Amino acid sequence: MSDSSRQIGAGRVSFLTEEQKRRIYDTALGILSDIGMVVLHDEGEAVMLEGGCTKDADGLVHVPAGLVAQARESVPASFVVYDRDGAPAMDLGGRRAYFGNGSDVMYLHDLETGERRLGRLDDVTEAARLCDALPEIDFVMSGAYPDGMDAGEAYPKQFRVMIEATTKPLVMTAGGVETVEPMWRMACEVRGGADALRAKPYFVMYNQPVSPLKHPVETVDKLLFCADRGIPSTYCPSPVAGGTAPITTAGQITLGLAEALFGLVMHQLRAPGAPFVIGQGPNTLDMATSQSSYNSPEFVRAYACEVEMAKWLDIPNWGFSGHTDAQVVDAQAGMEADELTKLSMQLGANLNHDVGYMDFGLSGSLAEVVLVAEFIARDRRLLAALEVSDETLAVDVLRAVGPGGDYLGQRHTRRHLRDSQWRAMLLNRMSYDRWSEGGALDVTEKARRKALDLLATHEVPALPADLLARLDIAAGI
Repeated sequence: MSDSSRQIGAGRVSFLTEEQKRRIYDTALGILSDIGMVVLHDEGEAVMLEGGCTKDADGLVHVPAGLVAQARESVPASFVVYDRDGAPAMDLGGRRAYFGNGSDVMYLHDLETGERRLGRLDDVTEAARLCDALPEIDFVMSGAYPDGMDAGEAYPKQFRVMIEATTKPLVMTAGGVETVEPMWRMACEVRGGADALRAKPYFVMYNQPVSPLKHPVETVDKLLFCADRGIPSTYCPSPVAGGTAPITTAGQITLGLAEALFGLVMHQLRAPGAPFVIGQGPNTLDMATSQSSYNSPEFVRAYACEVEMAKWLDIPNWGFSGHTDAQVVDAQAGMEADELTKLSMQLGANLNHDVGYMDFGLSGSLAEVVLVAEFIARDRRLLAALEVSDETLAVDVLRAVGPGGDYLGQRHTRRHLRDSQWRAMLLNRMSYDRWSEGGALDVTEKARRKALDLLATHEVPALPADLLARLDIAAGI
């Protein structure tokens, strides 16, 4: 089970002043009230209008600032997500940082052959089992999209195999609401009923409107379905700077914030107090390549700013980590993946996904997942709160050792050996000669071998046969 108190104690960073946060928020309120947005869902539009919004002659729905304030009052500042067994796994909110892999990549780097190939349903199982084996990974996403399956088949089947392949909580993507309902039925079977699932949520549903200013039928369908059943739901627009959003960082994140707040108001009008995760994916359209970059400095800065806004609003937030624009696991991949992972911790981002994403999110690598798990462990150690006490200041030990002495034989050294030094599993801490004698392996090869070893040896506790049969029925398999 994941530690449900992943609080980061040190190294906080800030990109926005208090005045800038207030101005961004006030501007977002102006977008909601003065410009308005399109809701392409009759029931969702009715929820907004009955709640106090207005609709203009062009069909745009306008949200008064008071409704945003009301939604901020009713939305939980934190909520717990539970694992398959019903134990607390993630306490989302505050500055607690959790990490998981990504979903639905079309291509995988095969661990055995190294080839880049299309994803299969078996890859979903393999990704879940590997994440289950890595204590640094707190939640699990699908890791791959099975080639050749339509959404109606793929999403319920992903959920079904993931339940069996990991005990950790799940974060799911979906097509229409018809693909979410089988997941909810299966989760009810796991938990022992709808009321038990509402009390102890097992999965989070990812949900995303369309920038700029559009809330489609499928998106609103899923948002209302989750609100009604107490399923935690994200609402994370992806405003692309220079494409579907202003090219300036301030304009981009303010548009995304307004779109996310629109979803928050609808969600809380429908079910006040239902668990909600705010966020955005502020990608950048590279004007030289026409590629939407996941790791440009503009993306990283915009992401940091939108996380700060979520912290300022005191709403659990969606985050990013452990991904790269590189096509292979190389120096660029390591730098980009660790930069964002460390930054997410320093910002206190809550639900950080996409560990193992490569090639702008088009490919995935389980070796990269293993490598980033090492980064997560290292960064958690780096950013842990520092204890300053009589015991750690060690003045009595210093007095006993005296000038010119050493601390190797001191009980204090033995007592704190394990809690004072972090041990790398993949990163090299050996001399050249010892490294060479050990096979001269680089970190990429070590990560690949560790992934294969974990998949060969890790066992996930089996589920009862009668539950497996009920899951098949609930999935419609």
